[in-house]
Amino acid sequence: MHITDDLTSLKGVGDKLAEKLAKLGLASVQDLLFHLPLRYQDKTRVIPIADLLFGQDALIEGEIISQHMTKTRNSSLLVKIADANGQILSCRFFHFHYRQAQQFKRGQMLRAYGEVRNGPTGLEMVHPSYQLFNPQNPPPLETTLTPVYPTTEGLGQASLLKLIDQALECLKENPLAEILPDELLNDLKLPGINQALLTLHKPQASDDLYLIKGFQHPSQQRLIVEELLSSQLALQLMRQQEKAHGAPSFATSPSSEKLLQQLPFELTSAQQRVLNEISDDLSMPHPMQRLVQGDVGSGKTVIAALAALYAADNGHQVVVMAPTEILAEQHLNAFLEWLEPLNIKVAWLNGRMKAAERRYQMALIESGEAQVVIGTHALFQDAVVFNQLGLVIIDEQHRFGVHQRLALQQKGKKFDDNGEEIHPHQLVMTATPIPRTLAMTAYGDLDLSIIDELPPGRKPIETAVINNEKRFEIMQHLYAKCKQGVQAYWVCPLIEESELLHAQAAEVTATQFSDNWPDLRIGLVHGRLKGEEKALVMNAFKNHQLDLLVATTVIEVGVNVPNASLMIIENAERLGLAQLHQLRGRVGRGDLQSHCVLLYQAPLSETGKARLNIMRDSNDGFVIAEEDLKIRGPGEILGTRQTGGLQFRIADLKRDAKWIPTVQKWAQILSQSNRYNNPLQARWIGHRMDYQHA
Repeated sequence: MHITDDLTSLKGVGDKLAEKLAKLGLASVQDLLFHLPLRYQDKTRVIPIADLLFGQDALIEGEIISQHMTKTRNSSLLVKIADANGQILSCRFFHFHYRQAQQFKRGQMLRAYGEVRNGPTGLEMVHPSYQLFNPQNPPPLETTLTPVYPTTEGLGQASLLKLIDQALECLKENPLAEILPDELLNDLKLPGINQALLTLHKPQASDDLYLIKGFQHPSQQRLIVEELLSSQLALQLMRQQEKAHGAPSFATSPSSEKLLQQLPFELTSAQQRVLNEISDDLSMPHPMQRLVQGDVGSGKTVIAALAALYAADNGHQVVVMAPTEILAEQHLNAFLEWLEPLNIKVAWLNGRMKAAERRYQMALIESGEAQVVIGTHALFQDAVVFNQLGLVIIDEQHRFGVHQRLALQQKGKKFDDNGEEIHPHQLVMTATPIPRTLAMTAYGDLDLSIIDELPPGRKPIETAVINNEKRFEIMQHLYAKCKQGVQAYWVCPLIEESELLHAQAAEVTATQFSDNWPDLRIGLVHGRLKGEEKALVMNAFKNHQLDLLVATTVIEVGVNVPNASLMIIENAERLGLAQLHQLRGRVGRGDLQSHCVLLYQAPLSETGKARLNIMRDSNDGFVIAEEDLKIRGPGEILGTRQTGGLQFRIADLKRDAKWIPTVQKWAQILSQSNRYNNPLQARWIGHRMDYQHA
């Protein structure tokens, strides 16, 4: 047997078990070796009951002194044991069988492993694993820490352990090749790959359990570094492969110069810097791959419009894609305002269009008459054919999957006279600031530009955190402000994962306002409204025909009403920091001092409290993003990009951020040679290699 063999080569693995293992992403013996424990149990020593700490997982043993059923609402079986020092602990079982209860006889010896809790009668363990034994013949203690592996339905720890034992025997007979160079291992003081794997699957009692629990053991660090390195090399390879293709070169843009002269404002120095970086990229004969990050209101849309003019002036089409119809329509309105006076034809495509309108817009796109095309997911459809696509702009990139970005790129792919593949330029934008370490890791295939400056005159939004008990007072205050000419938002977040309940919550709030203040002009926007209905309400609000917009979180991005200066967010504790920051960013866009009230339902969890305090204390999206990373971890922040292929086996971008600069340095060194990338990809990414081609 060899480590590259299928799992069916292992004893006891038939087709059914192989299917279960496949759910865990395990296909070969090598995959099993890299299926690492989530945590470890220390059953190598018995801890005296007097030495136990709350929350500790421990192995204890003692003599059974009583066994009885409790008669509380949740009846349970309570087995009390006393250790050699006379200290007492209870083992509590809520689910048990009559015959199981009969096993626990006074005088019997019991060894139990579980989490120590403080129960109604003192220390206890709930549903510990246990064994009864004869004091003359106690069972031997484990000699290594017991690993606990990630598993799936129908596959127990015992079965998985047996398979991993077989894989480890195979590893001893056929050690893995050492991919990383000696200089790297020596520089970072890391062990070899085979020693690291053996240690992590079978840690000895002498190994530092504290380090292992914190994922700080050198053997874990070795695998973390190697996995992060394989990810970085894959991203660099993607980048190199894309840069190897041709792209149309856009050297100058007279229209962008004209637009800059006509704008009623000057670009900030940060906007100008980012525009220069984009124009340099667009002048090159290979595809731009640039991510522009800018906080809410920093002015990314005008940069996108200026970039679009470079392509349009050079005879190419531009596609601008947004994740929601509201955001796409905001882009459409801005682009029409800026580009139509320059005789640039703009087309528009969304999923709710009537057939005749859709056909008309698609004909404009296919003929090339439309130079700029703006839309939502509808742009992915096979029926949408571009004439000469030269630039792809994707807004709020984290809302789309990698495969969707690829689908748009494919629409612009063609071949030149020499048979060389020509790709469109790509500009990806996000108003969700991503911590730098995370951006470097998740978007290592893209060049990064940051608009880190807000337009002059923007006043920081003042944020208050208030208990929901004062809801009616807040409604009264809002009414008074609206009578003074202020426009306001009232946001009702998702109560449950149901669009219907979501809409009802907003409808109830709107009704409460109209019942109490009939003269208040109220608009209502939620996910169940048709696109045209939403657009009518939004335009009425923008034109100050409405005082108050009651909405669900559909207004999270893209809504720009400079006169709106008051926002109330109900049940703010239910939302993540990034979403709260996005919603708050709908105000503070004009000259007025803006305010945001975060209403919460008591009692608040520690996380909820921390989240709302951060919002109160900071308006800086990048500070908020760093705090968000500490609270939530990278998966949720990256959205669908994470599901595109950044699901690590052992590395954790939150926990292991300190390694990222070191790993990037070594990735640049190792990318000079072809020796490292393929073996690392095969080891760590394997069957997910298709992710690379996005």
